[in-house]
Amino acid sequence: MSREDLKDYLTRTFPQYTVEDTFDFPLLWVPKEDLVKVLSRLKNDDATLFNFLMCETAVDRKTYFEVVYHLHSYPHKHDMVLKVKLEDRDNAEVDSAISLWAGAEFFENEIFDLFGIRFNGHPHLRRFMLGEDWPGYPLRKDYTDEHMISL
Repeated sequence: MSREDLKDYLTRTFPQYTVEDTFDFPLLWVPKEDLVKVLSRLKNDDATLFNFLMCETAVDRKTYFEVVYHLHSYPHKHDMVLKVKLEDRDNAEVDSAISLWAGAEFFENEIFDLFGIRFNGHPHLRRFMLGEDWPGYPLRKDYTDEHMISL
């Protein structure tokens, strides 16, 4: 499926969501309540077969977070990005993708460790790089500590 065909597929299959054409990949915005349902469809639909979660990360936009999923299909050799917007910074949470891709375990632990975003249904969500006693989440825009250099 070409990039344009994939964008058309996303627009037809998910007309209730926003589809954008980015520099690299088609992008689908999904509400957090529908995340796992949409990811499951993208993984299992014969037209897409996104069988590999290349990357799962987060972005702090100061007033909200984005959780970003980069998907790849080995059978079809196409890629896309899916994003979820989390507006509640104090209680940022979204369902885990671990039931679809086991590799989500590492990504979601990293996101939790560095941003403080919780993943519902994750079997062992924990801080694994900074340690349980680390204060705060260093990739948040509002993070500070006594060793930071300000310009």
